[in-house]
Amino acid sequence: MSIHKVTSQVGSGEITIEAGRFAPLADGAVMVQLGETSVLVTAVSQTKVRDGQDWFPLSVEYKEKASAAGKFPGGYFKREGRPTEKEILTCRMTDRPLRPLFPKGYFYDTQIVALLLSADGVNDADILAMNGASAALHISDIPFAKPIGAVRVGRIDGEFVANPTHDEREESDLDLVYVGSKDEVIMIEGAGDEVPEEIFIKALNFAQEKVQVLVAAQEELRSLCGKEKRQYELKVAQQDLLDVAYEVAGDRIEDAIYKPSKHERGAAVEALRDEVREAILAKFPDTGSFEIDQAFDFLQKKAFRVSILEKGKRADGRGVGDLRPLTGEVGMIPRVHGSGFFARGETSALGLATLAPLDEAQMLDSYVGGVDSKRFILHYNFPPFSVGETGRMGGINRREIGHGALAERSVEPVIASEDEFPYAIRVSSEVMSSNGSTSMATVCAASMALMDAGVPLKRPVAGISVGLVTDMDEAGNIKRYERLLDIIGSEDFFGDMDFKLCGTTEGVTGYQLDLKLPGIPLTILEEAIIQAKDARADVLAAMAEGIAETRPAISKYAPRIESVKINPDRIGDLIGPGGKVIRGIQAESGTELSVDEDGTVHIYAIKQEGLERAKQLIKARTAEIEVGETYTGKVVSTTNFGAFMEVLPGKDGMIHISQLADFRVEKVEDVVKVGDMVTAKCIGIDEKGRVKMSRKEAMKEQEAEEVEL
Repeated sequence: MSIHKVTSQVGSGEITIEAGRFAPLADGAVMVQLGETSVLVTAVSQTKVRDGQDWFPLSVEYKEKASAAGKFPGGYFKREGRPTEKEILTCRMTDRPLRPLFPKGYFYDTQIVALLLSADGVNDADILAMNGASAALHISDIPFAKPIGAVRVGRIDGEFVANPTHDEREESDLDLVYVGSKDEVIMIEGAGDEVPEEIFIKALNFAQEKVQVLVAAQEELRSLCGKEKRQYELKVAQQDLLDVAYEVAGDRIEDAIYKPSKHERGAAVEALRDEVREAILAKFPDTGSFEIDQAFDFLQKKAFRVSILEKGKRADGRGVGDLRPLTGEVGMIPRVHGSGFFARGETSALGLATLAPLDEAQMLDSYVGGVDSKRFILHYNFPPFSVGETGRMGGINRREIGHGALAERSVEPVIASEDEFPYAIRVSSEVMSSNGSTSMATVCAASMALMDAGVPLKRPVAGISVGLVTDMDEAGNIKRYERLLDIIGSEDFFGDMDFKLCGTTEGVTGYQLDLKLPGIPLTILEEAIIQAKDARADVLAAMAEGIAETRPAISKYAPRIESVKINPDRIGDLIGPGGKVIRGIQAESGTELSVDEDGTVHIYAIKQEGLERAKQLIKARTAEIEVGETYTGKVVSTTNFGAFMEVLPGKDGMIHISQLADFRVEKVEDVVKVGDMVTAKCIGIDEKGRVKMSRKEAMKEQEAEEVEL
């Protein structure tokens, strides 16, 4: 068995791709390593198409093994369970740039499996999985257009950094995942801390340069061990069926796709589809439903594209650079802490904001390292009624997780820090209706809901999508194109690009690019960035009509918060054995408490009186005895030489017999007994922490005050 290895220097680390050692029965398999993080990636494609298969069954699986970090999995079974959000997002990020590089009509079951086998806690594994998927496909006999490279770009102190470590990413104001071929961009995803568009474009060009190094390494690996590509059949629209479709619907399809609403367009198109089906079956009785739909969709797609490229006319009547009508409202849902509703044409989302104590922050279990918790969570829900259909309600699918993650990372950069606003924050986006770019409506609705809830934002965030329709020459090169601002569902389905860009008036906060093409020149994406920036101002203006500034106070239904500081050495006293003390304070005051390691105690209360009572109880439990201060407490014991009083809860001090009174005391019990309440002044604390109290000094102070009065 021959082992082949190539290396590429991208950033400060060296990425190694090795083939020939593992998974020899897979069609393609590589081990990719950066530092001591290693990912095995395999590619397998079946040689027969399943009966009735009418779509490309590509699946990508990424799994992090606990052993990679030298750990046992949690839980009773001690085995890795269902995919984490990080694993699902890595699968999606790997899938999206691969899919357009397979031949159209290739319906053979294909699977990419990536296993994290070693994690050094320094380098992330997602970029390795993406490069490994391309390399495994490229050296295999599976049809795959060309190798692609994936690189993460950060920006620290104004300088771009390729494949930054976890520590470097914490210092970066940019997190860009860029995937491209030798000379074109295919996919981008990530977030930024209001990065100006001109800087963002420079980052894209920086990434493209690094991608070329990774592509060259994969080309070298294929020259060493690549297999000859296999023979295969494609399922494409049949010309004789296309002829019938054109004859029946060719002069009417354009009218059908230009109805004013999504429902009307759908009804008109389906009526034409039924006519085409009947005509084809009359002439070719054995034709299957898939072949009929394939021919009709080809006709529909061509009419859609010709209308845009030659007439500049879109399905809903807009020009290529026009936005749909925009609406923004807040505060329409009672009892919730904040609500925001945003509508763009037939797409609308309702954002619901909830505030909670910091200990409600989500804990993340990632073996690869990086962030282990997050206080801001955004969940995206896409019910079937949003598209006028019935469907199963239940578990969250990968699409909902991906859209929620895009919106979350787009809004998170503008939320006030934990020190400024010590709350855990959740936004739930409920999609009310969908006709394109619900994730961008979610970003707008989420920003408005947070402002309605009184969450301090640097600035509101808005999102917009830009589509693309191209015309290719025989060599597959783009000879003309049109960018479409604010795309609807059919433009996403029949178009070539869905580019989502989010930001504020100051710069970019989140982005995601999906293509149906095997790549586009970077110049087209740069044009789309500027177009989205210009349109964002209109979206922000519509949001401002609903709410222009964050409310000065949080909802009356949200927990109030106040922070007090205690000596870190007294944290144990506040918590008590097994949490007994802190639970008692919470029960008595009706509040929730969270304690930081530095001694900061956060008090969360719905009612002000509960908050004040909690402060009293915390102070009583954790206050320090101070020399010169006078205290009142119960006598807890007596001895021949003095009495011990409870100065503060859990803290006793001794009153020596000589300090019990302003006269000579023969016997302690002549002055005080166990259970008596006494007032005494602290006159000293020795090096061992023993507290000395004086009832005599307290009596003198009291007499002096009475004389003054």
